[in-house]
Amino acid sequence: MSHPGLAEAVAELTGAEAAEPRRLGGGDASAAYEVRLDDGRSVFAKAAPPNMPHALRAEAASLRWLAEAGAARVPEVFGEDEQWLITEHVAESSPTAEAAAEFGRALARTHAAGATAHGCPPPGGPRDAWIGLAPMRNEPVADWPTFYGTLRVEPYVRRLVDAGTLHRSEAEPITELCERLGELPGADEAPARLHGDLWSGNVHWGRGPEETTHVWLIDPAAHGGHRETDLAMLRLFGCPRLDQVLAAYEAETPLAPGWHERVGIHQLFPLLVHGVLFGRGFARQAHSVAREALRSF
Repeated sequence: MSHPGLAEAVAELTGAEAAEPRRLGGGDASAAYEVRLDDGRSVFAKAAPPNMPHALRAEAASLRWLAEAGAARVPEVFGEDEQWLITEHVAESSPTAEAAAEFGRALARTHAAGATAHGCPPPGGPRDAWIGLAPMRNEPVADWPTFYGTLRVEPYVRRLVDAGTLHRSEAEPITELCERLGELPGADEAPARLHGDLWSGNVHWGRGPEETTHVWLIDPAAHGGHRETDLAMLRLFGCPRLDQVLAAYEAETPLAPGWHERVGIHQLFPLLVHGVLFGRGFARQAHSVAREALRSF
């Protein structure tokens, strides 16, 4: 094995012996491998990212919670410990119209499975979790406007202002927008079961056993929240066949009127996170989004 402890973890968590792994690209934070087992299966092994306590525990809990909805496809979790997360490996495939529509319907049903509160972590998941390389707090909150403002916008605005990445004057429209979130259509929706980091890289187009293409949700940062936030993140960096995904979603579970005009508001969270991680360009974009949104009130 090319990574210390990988063979032992695979054997303990899957009950099968492992052959030599194949290094995969992985994400921003950790090494990842495809590992062929002696029983013929292939599994995906992800190493614990450095200086990110509880990250694997949070991801495993997120995957299990999304799978419990029985709708969107999620790689099976075989187990996790302090150093490794072992899941089903799904071979890549190319996007198709059929898979996009299936994914849209399945995502709507996953959201509809609900959560106990806005901001709640998955069962068994830590409250102090991560989104990419940034810390993310999951804490049950009574309503979506309070949750989104206090746990998904304000903490990152403070970090950006303290670092000098965002000027205090630029933070003012973001703060004002947070104070008005309760006026938005759909602001009183019940908490949905969110993936939480649903950019296109976490929408995995793969081959099922019957060689048909489907979508699997990977690398979640799941929590209870507003379903429009997942959809807005899909649009932030583009997703293959997104129009078909969204059409199938709305046919399954219609969204509150005017949701297209609220996309930027729901993108504030990932924009601010990217500002913390990657700098001023994303912070300025968040400022512009907030100013534009305020004009619509």
